[in-house]
Amino acid sequence: MIKTYVPLLAFVLLFMACKQPEARRPVSVKSGSFMRASIERNKGLLEFEESLIDSIIKIDSLNKYHSSSNGYSYYFITRDSTQSYLPKEGDVVKINYDIRTLAEDTIYSSQEIGIVDFKVDKEDYFPGLRTAVKLLKKGEKATFLFPSSLAYGYHGDDDKVGTNQTIKSTITLLDIDQKAIDSTNTTSKE
Repeated sequence: MIKTYVPLLAFVLLFMACKQPEARRPVSVKSGSFMRASIERNKGLLEFEESLIDSIIKIDSLNKYHSSSNGYSYYFITRDSTQSYLPKEGDVVKINYDIRTLAEDTIYSSQEIGIVDFKVDKEDYFPGLRTAVKLLKKGEKATFLFPSSLAYGYHGDDDKVGTNQTIKSTITLLDIDQKAIDSTNTTSKE
């Protein structure tokens, strides 16, 4: 009796093995609603942060604020009309900066951060700092108000800067150590 089932079993296995695979159906269908909701949430957050920054600017009658094309506001503390060169991508600059809340609570002091040497647009600092330094000439100092998207964003810095935190930073451009080869002035030291 077992002998009669063996050929039948072999035929069934052979038939099953030769069967074409069926395409699996997706478990869930992506509608894009999560992305749309996330975009709307981020737009709302940016509008709130911009209104917060605007209210600080309206209250501050001592300083003349400028708006950058990158989406933040700033004012100069020290200007130097004798300098004309603005850092460009690839220049190596020496800066000192701090990070504070909009309420002036210190997150990182300039002493804690120390003097920083970095190549403009080539190193991993927060986005606002990378572009803000290009607005300063050697010896100039300015305070910048950055929305969270130009600071440390949604993630924060895994230490003292929180999630979606708007920050204020005073940056001093101490020196331009090396100008990039493609900068307008090709000398290596200023």
